[in-house]
Amino acid sequence: MSLHTPIQKAIGDKPFVLATDLDGTFLGGSAQSRETLYNLIEDNRDSVGLIFVTGRHPEFIQEHCDTYGIPMPDYVIADVGTTIARVHAPGIVLPDTQLEEPIAQAWQGKAGPVQALMEQINGLTLQDTPFRHRLSYHISPDGFDASEMEPIRALDVDVLISDNRFVDVLPKGVSKGPTLRRLIKVLGIPEDRILTAGDTLNDISMLTADLYAVAVGGSEVALYDALPESPKIHRARAIGAAGILEAIAAFDLHPTPGSY
Repeated sequence: MSLHTPIQKAIGDKPFVLATDLDGTFLGGSAQSRETLYNLIEDNRDSVGLIFVTGRHPEFIQEHCDTYGIPMPDYVIADVGTTIARVHAPGIVLPDTQLEEPIAQAWQGKAGPVQALMEQINGLTLQDTPFRHRLSYHISPDGFDASEMEPIRALDVDVLISDNRFVDVLPKGVSKGPTLRRLIKVLGIPEDRILTAGDTLNDISMLTADLYAVAVGGSEVALYDALPESPKIHRARAIGAAGILEAIAAFDLHPTPGSY
């Protein structure tokens, strides 16, 4: 495998596009399954497009691709759907302010009032990460009461609690799913060529966006409970990257190796 093969063909022209969460999903599973999935992508850049849809920020993506040999995506939806970034040669991940304009408008004037109220809620610690159009918090092991979030929602924002560890405060109507759907429309990607993949409740809007979807093995129980029964949603047995490969084969979206 040649790491970071140049991305040349437009993503809208590729027969298959994987839109995947990172932690626990694309970065999850055994070393063998990750290598198999990453090789599939790198060896088939003309036929496989890659979009990272993550709670991480763009700088994290760039650093991890450079450091750990993770395939470089074509596009990045970061910060739980509140950042849209293009990947420029040679692997520079930069937010696209034009694509983000509706998100920025929806968040305008919200950060200060939200943070002031959030500081009054026990059991939350502001995450040490750059914030652009959202605020995110770690949940302490004890002392957090989710009912205290109602005054936050009254500020016309969305509150997402996932994995019993994280609280994200997002612009109203903005999350992974809506942002992904808007991006694929702009890029001209046919909906029947896309597989979405995730493992926690902050992936729910992406996995229920009426696209092919997989909840990989080992996903948060609350995600399984929230997912509807649908022929487009695959509940994988295999963990992380192997679960993605399992779903690619199940939906017959792209040829896959026989063992992973």
